[in-house]
Amino acid sequence: MKSVEVKLPTVEADLQTAGYQRWSKLTFIHWRVDADLLQRQLPAGLTIQQFDGDAWLGVVPFSMERIRPWWSPPVPGISWFLETNVRTYVVDERGIAGVWFFSLDANCRLAVNIARRFWHLPYQHASMSLNARNARTDKECSQITYTGVRKDLPAGKYEISVTLPHEPPRTAQPGTLDEFLLERYLLFALDGRQRLRAGRVHHLPYQFITPASVAGSQTLTIPVGCEPLDMETASHFAYSEGVDVRVSPLKLQN
Repeated sequence: MKSVEVKLPTVEADLQTAGYQRWSKLTFIHWRVDADLLQRQLPAGLTIQQFDGDAWLGVVPFSMERIRPWWSPPVPGISWFLETNVRTYVVDERGIAGVWFFSLDANCRLAVNIARRFWHLPYQHASMSLNARNARTDKECSQITYTGVRKDLPAGKYEISVTLPHEPPRTAQPGTLDEFLLERYLLFALDGRQRLRAGRVHHLPYQFITPASVAGSQTLTIPVGCEPLDMETASHFAYSEGVDVRVSPLKLQN
């Protein structure tokens, strides 16, 4: 498998802090996708980043927790909500790697409105659930089920069930597909004046495991130009209990 060096932003490069949050119970589901299909949907200044000859499209459901600006404690009813994003991986004109979000679903309308206005991200309001439980089969494992239905758009529904073995988590090794897909510390967004902005996130590397199985269906990728991609055709799965995150402000790209 081809190794790709990802240029990661460093904490020292940006010491400003907009806020803090925790990302919990994340499942990363990725498919190989034609790079030209995704490239046509990117703004000027961004290029699809490939690994092993393909672009990668991800669906990532998780829980957003304890979200707060740097000057405030978390607020019940606002600082906790569910999110599911559809994303791909890009580089800017300087060769810096980051994430481009095609959509982000959240079950808090206030969070959707704030993210659209101040972070210029394509959030959608949705009805969502995340249920985690322990189960006993041949050996102990955990099962997590994510569901979601968009409230304002017809294309946007999923039900995903993830079974997890009890095994020690690991971190991604340099140059691997795991690192390419998981260890992303920069997001790109297009503001209302069609200017490219970038924002950094800072957290420890993900501790993750490979799910024993992932089943279900989703239609979130239809607006991206892909047919409903099923779990059987996905090429990569990973699960992490979560990370604590420091978020830096969005900045205009020079």
